[in-house]
Amino acid sequence: MNKLLLATAATALMAGQAFAAAHTGDVKIGVELGFTGPLESITPAMGAGADLAIKEVNDAGTLLDGATVTAIRADSTCIDAGAATAAAEGLVTGDMVNAIMGADCSGVTGAILQNVARPNGIVMISPSATSPALSSAEDDGLFFRTAPSDARQGVVMTEILMDKGIKTVALTYTNNDYGKGLADSFAAAYTEAGGTVTISAAHEDGKGDYSSEVAALAAAGGDVLVVAGYTDQGGKGIIQNALDTGAFDTFVLPDGMVGQQLVDDIGAGLNGSFGQFPGTDSQGAELFQAMAKEAGFDGTGAFAPESYDAAALIMLAMQAAGSNQSADFKDKVMDVANAPGTEIFPGELAKAIELLKAGEDIDYVGATAVELIGPGESAGNYREIEIKDGKIETVKFR
Repeated sequence: MNKLLLATAATALMAGQAFAAAHTGDVKIGVELGFTGPLESITPAMGAGADLAIKEVNDAGTLLDGATVTAIRADSTCIDAGAATAAAEGLVTGDMVNAIMGADCSGVTGAILQNVARPNGIVMISPSATSPALSSAEDDGLFFRTAPSDARQGVVMTEILMDKGIKTVALTYTNNDYGKGLADSFAAAYTEAGGTVTISAAHEDGKGDYSSEVAALAAAGGDVLVVAGYTDQGGKGIIQNALDTGAFDTFVLPDGMVGQQLVDDIGAGLNGSFGQFPGTDSQGAELFQAMAKEAGFDGTGAFAPESYDAAALIMLAMQAAGSNQSADFKDKVMDVANAPGTEIFPGELAKAIELLKAGEDIDYVGATAVELIGPGESAGNYREIEIKDGKIETVKFR
């Protein structure tokens, strides 16, 4: 009997140790972004943003009593839902990641959420998936985003146009969840504000010639052309053809179209065009930009600060839960992101971990003045930009 009791106790002890190791051991975070595809020119800074947060936590060495965090990259392609889903499946079932920082584009993000994250119970925090449809997607409490919904971007874009006295626009959008969602939200806001959308036409990415699309846009007319596309794909093709044919000379650039590579590729023809992408002039933004510069990448790039914040929130939620398991820490993401608690800025992740260990509350402000609302998404701040002398210049924040 004593031997049986000892054996039972030993088995229980081993099971308890295995449970503890599984919940507080080393951490793997999948970083799934479009390292190839229509956003590949802005993705490196996004990946670097996530890596910066992970390095900061590893340097502290205190997460979950000494866990090491490893980032495992996967290519979402931005537009191929099948490839993105397969890549995510590899992260979850092959690499055994504890969470996914990503994905980036809205369509592939939704596909990963439904086909991989939900069935496997894995937390996802996207830094850049902005489709309004994701606000109401079934997510089992697993999905969050540090970029605001395009329902908000549509309003901000409208405000910018109205402030400039622009009352008629032609609109083209990439034919996917991101493009259609942004086009619809913008058209509704702009029309309500008294503007006129002369045409709202989809375009396909990957074409060699956009003359027919531009001809239709030109025939409809408008003071400017709104291009809700991608920097490295159809959006760029539309702009180049419009300039070549004289159809339009001023373009409105939403977040997917803001990248220095586009400005370099198009040249002087893009001077005077304007737009917006998520961003703030907060204390956290300045701190992050300085940290990014020291690390060797551009901290003002689209969605780079959101990527830092997404990775940071994953790790801080784990610490708050005392576990690296999504089932345990998914309910802590909103807690660490919002008041009450000590405000936490970039460079203060070690401080945040110590506060959480002590049972204190934190309010993660981060690089983007994080405030998660509703279904776990950013309340939304935007950087208004204009292209001047071949550079992207900030005009103001909204």
